[in-house]
Amino acid sequence: MSGGYDINLDDKYGQLTVIDVAAEAAGHEPWFNQTLTTVNDAVVRLGVIEGDFHWHKHEEDDEFFLVIEGELVIELEGSDTVRLRPQQGYTVPRGVSHKTSAPERTVIIMVESAGVVPTGD
Repeated sequence: MSGGYDINLDDKYGQLTVIDVAAEAAGHEPWFNQTLTTVNDAVVRLGVIEGDFHWHKHEEDDEFFLVIEGELVIELEGSDTVRLRPQQGYTVPRGVSHKTSAPERTVIIMVESAGVVPTGD
């Protein structure tokens, strides 16, 4: 990962608001992470990524990834690597070490507990 990682944990849109994911993503370069909305005890986040993120895990929280554009590669400790293309999703269970990367600019939606630390425990 080159440069910094711009993480925004504020709930940008809240409820009862139309969220234009494509427009929001178009306005940002990698590495960008924005909480779009809160659903019960979970958050829906937008990620714009390219390159490699570090190995990490979330001891108490599952993490769901949905690719909107590009390709997301998820390396899993002790398991096969997963490659996701647009309209494909995958859940990494709590406690599983994983490393995400994107060979090209990639836009993803993540769903996870509101209290999760995006960079891992």
